[in-house]
Amino acid sequence: MAELATLARPYAEALFQVAASGDLKQATEQIDALAAVAGNAQLRQFAEAPSAGAEQVFDVITSVVKVPLNDASKNLLRTVIDNVRLSVLPEIAAQFRALVNARSGVSDATVYSAFAIDPAQLAELSASLEKRFGRKLNATVQIEPELIGGVRVVVGDEVLDTSVKARLQQMRAALTA
Repeated sequence: MAELATLARPYAEALFQVAASGDLKQATEQIDALAAVAGNAQLRQFAEAPSAGAEQVFDVITSVVKVPLNDASKNLLRTVIDNVRLSVLPEIAAQFRALVNARSGVSDATVYSAFAIDPAQLAELSASLEKRFGRKLNATVQIEPELIGGVRVVVGDEVLDTSVKARLQQMRAALTA
């Protein structure tokens, strides 16, 4: 995993330097769209085939991406394809988002919940999490029924686990110790 991060860092930093003078939100949407397409196993298999040329792979990807790409995103895509780094594109997107978040003082937070959280509850939870973590958060929710109840929140490398599953594991550890 560290190798992917090492490979992705120069691409993400270069894109950030180019995009910083323009619309970072638009650049984030574009790189996320490219990463979603590059994450498709069938597309990567096509791109890695010896019979597929770089221009052909570029044309296929740009035709599949749902957002219009600016020159910086197209140049990044061409460079990634030419250097046979298409599989690194999702990590490039993640590092780019981290750079954008660091500049704006915001962090991404993933809230894992056993049940769906309505927008009003998420806003309330986000407000309390922002106080807890001491920074503004972009919260996204992922459903994990095995948590039974409660939530597990991941912000960068910090984890706040108040789920029933975690409490049961703590009780089991205490009883077996």
